[in-house]
Order: sequence, then structure tokens, then C-alpha cells
Amino acid sequence: MIKLRHQQPSLWTPSLAAQVEDLWEPWMRRADELLADEQLLDVIYEAQGKRYARSRTRGRMQTSSEVVLRLLLLKHVRNWSYDTLEREVRANLVYRAFTRVGDQKVPDAKTLARLGQVIGPEAIQRLHERMVQLAQEHGVTQGRKLRVDTTVVESNIHYPTDSSLLGDGTRVLTRTMKKIEQRSGDLKRKVRDRMRSIRKRVMTIALSTRHKGPEAEEQRKQQYRELLSLTRKTVNQARGILEEVKHASRPRRERLRSLAESLETMVGRVRQVVKQTRNRILAGITKSGDKIVSVFEPHTEIIRKGKASKPTEFGKLVKIQEAENQIVTHFEVYATRAADSKLLIPSIQVHRQRLGRVPHSVAADTGFYSRDNEAVAQTMGVKRISVPNLQTKSAERKRLHRQRWFRNGQRWRTGCEGRISVLKRRHGLRRCLYRGFEGMQRWVGLGVIADNLMQIGRHLALHRA
Repeated sequence: MIKLRHQQPSLWTPSLAAQVEDLWEPWMRRADELLADEQLLDVIYEAQGKRYARSRTRGRMQTSSEVVLRLLLLKHVRNWSYDTLEREVRANLVYRAFTRVGDQKVPDAKTLARLGQVIGPEAIQRLHERMVQLAQEHGVTQGRKLRVDTTVVESNIHYPTDSSLLGDGTRVLTRTMKKIEQRSGDLKRKVRDRMRSIRKRVMTIALSTRHKGPEAEEQRKQQYRELLSLTRKTVNQARGILEEVKHASRPRRERLRSLAESLETMVGRVRQVVKQTRNRILAGITKSGDKIVSVFEPHTEIIRKGKASKPTEFGKLVKIQEAENQIVTHFEVYATRAADSKLLIPSIQVHRQRLGRVPHSVAADTGFYSRDNEAVAQTMGVKRISVPNLQTKSAERKRLHRQRWFRNGQRWRTGCEGRISVLKRRHGLRRCLYRGFEGMQRWVGLGVIADNLMQIGRHLALHRA
């Protein structure tokens, strides 16, 4: 069963309440008022109602919607793990008051993680849209200006090498086959563990990278051939077990269904890793359209944005666009990387949809420039477009770059890089710790909403003091 609000009893004596009042951060006071919004709570309530077929009317009472919302946002405001969130809220009277837990039991970390998974990407998008509306209603932003930039949020993976990917895949296959063998009790063939031989090859390949020259390269290839042979044998063994489970009795199939599905998924990924390793190491083919860089996070892309400190990143491209007072009006996690020049016009369209007006000025870096973008933006009603073209040889274009409004727009644009830095450092967008592409969307969305909540709260606290 679900309830919208948590009816907490009085937590403090009057004297203790007065002491705790002084411990609230100024932005938290205003944020506490914002999070009482009915539309925000309705989004969480509806998401909880979809958890099971009869979640609204049957079963134990779930954590109330307002507590779930506040706990999730506090987690991403502070960039805590679920374990840290549980411990801090249990120990801190201000956090108990802010999250509306009161003197009741704080949900444990596992419960919080399950509740977090219930709030999917669609619900988070609705929460963000409503947060932007609240910013507009309270006069924090009007939508006269727009700046946009892209960044990479990394997946939670180690640096990928062909040998480490083969080692990861075979380890998971072997572990899953042993679980099936243990649960089944009577497989036709005993699971053979080849992990000792595989680890030796993986370690030898890693150490061989210290040596250069044709002889060392040939030795590496020989080690890869042996590693690929062991991997194929493990894959074939896994396929044999899947075939045996497929023809087993119905009760036995049902008992092994989840493990068999996991095994089948990993077999497909390991076969892809074998294919790309064979092509790269033995055939010299380095480019592949469906390359996997992690068997655990297969959605991860290889992205190069030209950074000197980190030329290659492994994750997803994320677009962040802002209006006045550093309010993020839209974010998007792209399933496949898109060129920055293709994102400017959609950003203006989303801005108009969210804030009800076309921005007077638009600022972005040179990656967003194209002549067509400028023409379309002007047709839409944008008066000032501060997007430089560094490749131009036109004297007229260079004069435009020197105009005061253009330079002011570029100075304001650099604030988007600062906002991205804050999102990464303060709210954890440097690396996503949730699993899968949907987990990436949830991680980025909750981080952005948490930052917006703080920015709105600080602005209201400053102007209402």
C-alpha cells in the first residue's frame, strides 16, 4: 500500500526544536517549501503504484511518497551512497526533519535502493519539468537567455583491454554455470573451471606490454590465441548447459530460468568480445561499429572530446542547457553520440516548450556552430546568437565576433562549463554508479534536479532574507 504524505508525530520538545531551527542551511528552508508541491509528490506516488499490480491497495505500507522524494534528492545533493544516506539521516535531526522521517524508522539502504529503481527515467523527467516550472513561478528564471554545452558522464567500469574483457566474461560465465550446477544438482556434465589458465594468460599479456618489438608482439599474439581458445571452450560449455536447461522438465526450467537468462545474455556479450579481439589482435581491424568496452555496461561508448588530460572517455554524452541564475532547464542522455551542431535547434525548441518563450540570446561554443543553425534560430525569433565560428576567414564574421554583445555572450557561456564542473564534483556526475542505460538516465536526472533545488533555494533565501 502507498500513502502520499508521512504523518509524523512531534519529534522534539520546544527547547530542542528551537536549537535545531538554527542548524538548517538557508537553501534547505526554501527547498523544504518547494518539495511540498503536490505535483512533485503525485509523480512519485504514481511511480510507486506501478511497482506491483496492486501496490496501491495490497501489501505492507510502503515508504510515503514525500519521504522517498526527499531522501533521493538528499542523497544526490550530498553525493552519498545509500548506506551513507541511511546512516546520516538516522544520526542527524535536521535531516530527519528535512526528509519528514521524524522519529520513525529510517528505511534501510536496500529498501532505499529498491525505491530508487522504482523512480524511472520518465518519472525523473516529469520531476525535472515541474522543478523548472517552480523556478519560473517563483521568479528565479524567466527564460530570456539560453546557454548549452555537452559533457561525458563515465560508466562505472575499469579501463577496457581485450584481455581484461575476455577475463571478465569467462569469470562471469563460469560463476553462473556453477550456480546452475548447484541449483540443478544433476547436470549431465560437470562444469569445468578454466579460470586458472585464463588468469595466467591475462596476466602474461598485461606484463608483455612492457616489452616492445616484433618478437614481443608475436609472443603477445600467441598468448591471445591461447586466451581466445580457452574463452571459446568456456562459451561452448555455457551453450551446452543452456541447451540442457532448455530441454529439462518444466519445474526445473522455472527454477533455473533467471540464471539461464543471465547466462544467455553473457554468452552473447562474450562472443562479441571474442569477435572484436580476433579482428583487432589477429587481423589488425581496429574499427568496429558494435564494439563492447564492458561486459557489465554494454551501452558504454568510446567518446573523444579532445581533452588533453583525458583524451578518451568511456560513458555517455550528456547535454546540459541553462537559463538565468544557473537553472538547468533541460538535460538529455544520448543513447548514441550526436554531433554538437545537431543539438542547438532542438535545445531552443525545448526551451520554448518548457518556458513558454523563445530566448532573446543563445550562447554556445564553436562545436554548435553551423550556418543553417544560425538561420533557423533567427527564423524562430532569437535576436542574438553568440556561437563562434573559428574556421571563418570572413572579415564580416570576425567583426561580429568582436562586438560587445557577442563577447558578453561568450563570457556568460563559460558559466555552463562551471555548472558542469559543479554537477560532476558536488553531485557525482563524473561517474555513474547506477547500472544500465536507464541507470545512467536516473543518475544524471537526479543530480540535475538536486542542483536545481539548491540553486532555487539559495536564490529564494537570498532575496527573501
